[in-house]
Amino acid sequence: MAKIDYTTAKLGRIFILRLHDSDRIHEVIEFFAIRKKIFAALCFFLGGAKENSKIVVGPKDGDSIPPIPIITLLKGVHEAQGIGTIATNEKGKPTLHMHTSFGRQQHTITGCIRLGVDVWKIGEVVLFELVKTKISRLKHRETGFEFLEIKK
Repeated sequence: MAKIDYTTAKLGRIFILRLHDSDRIHEVIEFFAIRKKIFAALCFFLGGAKENSKIVVGPKDGDSIPPIPIITLLKGVHEAQGIGTIATNEKGKPTLHMHTSFGRQQHTITGCIRLGVDVWKIGEVVLFELVKTKISRLKHRETGFEFLEIKK
């Protein structure tokens, strides 16, 4: 049987954010989380992404440690929807980990927004604060990933 690390949480505040043209998604969400003292959350993004937004679309292979990321730029404006979690890093700063799917005509690409996805005209975020939980995001020395950790 697989090892499952888990904790429980209660639903806290719910926020609805309107992002504006050229806002960098992860920066705005993290700034808001700091301002509102949100330490754990689930968030959803819906809107548009600007051309040349930068996303990570996977490692070059599954064997390299640390992994070598494949980074791509969006070609043209894209529709976008994403889901992510917020947890505090080793310094206590709320950090967002969000993967988003981007579509344009019949082409779809999915990846992590951490390197810089900018809103094109419309950006909506619904953020569900999670309280009474024990999670954090700690940097893994070998891979460089910030893994979600369950505090005991």
